[in-house]
Amino acid sequence: MALPALNPPKTLNKKLQSLNSPLFSFSKTASSPKITKFKKYPLLTMSSQQQNPLPHVALTNNDHKEELMSAIKSSIANCLSETHLDLTVPQLKSKIRGKVRDIYDGGDYLVMVTTDRQSAFDRILASIPFKGQVLNETSLWWFNKTQHITPNAVVSVPDKNVTIARKCSVFPVEFVVRGYVTGSTDTSLWTVYNKGVRNYCGNNLPDGLVKNQKLTENILTPTTKAADHDVPVTPDEIVQRGLMTQADYDEVSRRAMSLFEFGQRVALDHGLILVDTKYEFGKGPDGQIYLIDEVHTPDSSRYWIAHSYQERFQNGLEPENIDKEFLRLWFKSHCNPYEDEVLPDAPEELVSELAWRYIFLFETITNSRFEMPGTKEPVHDRISRNVSQALSSLQ
Repeated sequence: MALPALNPPKTLNKKLQSLNSPLFSFSKTASSPKITKFKKYPLLTMSSQQQNPLPHVALTNNDHKEELMSAIKSSIANCLSETHLDLTVPQLKSKIRGKVRDIYDGGDYLVMVTTDRQSAFDRILASIPFKGQVLNETSLWWFNKTQHITPNAVVSVPDKNVTIARKCSVFPVEFVVRGYVTGSTDTSLWTVYNKGVRNYCGNNLPDGLVKNQKLTENILTPTTKAADHDVPVTPDEIVQRGLMTQADYDEVSRRAMSLFEFGQRVALDHGLILVDTKYEFGKGPDGQIYLIDEVHTPDSSRYWIAHSYQERFQNGLEPENIDKEFLRLWFKSHCNPYEDEVLPDAPEELVSELAWRYIFLFETITNSRFEMPGTKEPVHDRISRNVSQALSSLQ
């Protein structure tokens, strides 16, 4: 069955502003690599003279969803939760296990395998069918579309779950950009605002904001790592602690804001709101700054359905989301995900729903069908073979 038609909205800036006219103001402190083996998709053109409404995209009552759910549910027991390429690919030296990605040292390159592990609250919650492939391919689409804003570290894409990247010295700061007052984690803007914080990461916020309200302008709320959890930090602290030079911080923050503004425009053009996201950057051996890790995925970002946002906001309802927020909320209502040593298992219906939402986002953003992986060859064997061949060709 075909996905619902996604026609581009027309008065883009006006539509974005009309989703929720801000009632308050605030102030704040002061040669790219070619991606190989990845299909380029044309961006929709945006004109301020066009007048069509926002495209109507639906998460429910979708024939395509029923079609995919069968494959999703049958794959729950076969998720790619662990990889051991250091044992199967001779060119790889060592492995670092991240929350979602397994990162292997390939000499001059890093081999990043995106698994199906689902993280939140700084820990693993579950494994989601096809999630790794969705994240990898979503990132690659955005990496390709944002090369006019910043170069990225991608060298090649030998497998649906794998990206080979140039090595970079990673800045120990995550650049979190936000357009709305929302969230449920300890560092989310709504959580800290609701506790009375009015200056967050150098941004002065007024009284009277409500959850899920659109800010008058996007803000940057950087974080750094400490004991495996995110710690909010101000721009001045970043420089004072020697985490980045002032010049590097200024350049990276400019790119982060530009990436987010571009992402918001493209998302709205496809009937979605890019609510907030995080970016990571590093400096290559050539001294150039590169965008690394992932970009605008449902793991690193919040997305809402645009056409229903205004009505739901006015009625005090949570927006329709296409990210892991509903899974976060389930865990928060059933345990203390920060302190409980053992967490309950995520219900199968929630796991399946999240898998569908991730695929839905990929298909909606890219205007393409998600290609289910073949089942003839075990996933780990396929990845090992493709990575070995790719590294040989790069030598």
